[in-house]
Amino acid sequence: MGRAGSVYRRWCLSLRQRAPVQARVAVSANVSPQDIAKDRLASIRSRLETVLMPQQLEVLDESHKHVGHAGARDGRGHFRVRIISDAFRGHALLARHRLIYAALGSMMQTDIHALAIEARAPEEVD
Repeated sequence: MGRAGSVYRRWCLSLRQRAPVQARVAVSANVSPQDIAKDRLASIRSRLETVLMPQQLEVLDESHKHVGHAGARDGRGHFRVRIISDAFRGHALLARHRLIYAALGSMMQTDIHALAIEARAPEEVD
């Protein structure tokens, strides 16, 4: 399975050690929803840049398209990631997604309800 598989296995094992999402998601009355969204975008961007060192990275918050949806009710967001990185070279689509999930770590349980991913190696760009 290679590097992507070992990163994914560590991520799966870490899930078993976490408390339920509702127990960890707390929204302070002093923090606006806009600030939370900006912090999430910055955290997503930072984690992906640190682990995958992309040549290009676009992170979009699409939560506004899902207002009233079950995933939006618990405070987690809907995001779209477009990323070009050498880290994806030679990896199948599923392995690329696993690398992204591993890079985002606990955010997949605490901050992200849905994540649309477009992950490419540099030579795959049009």
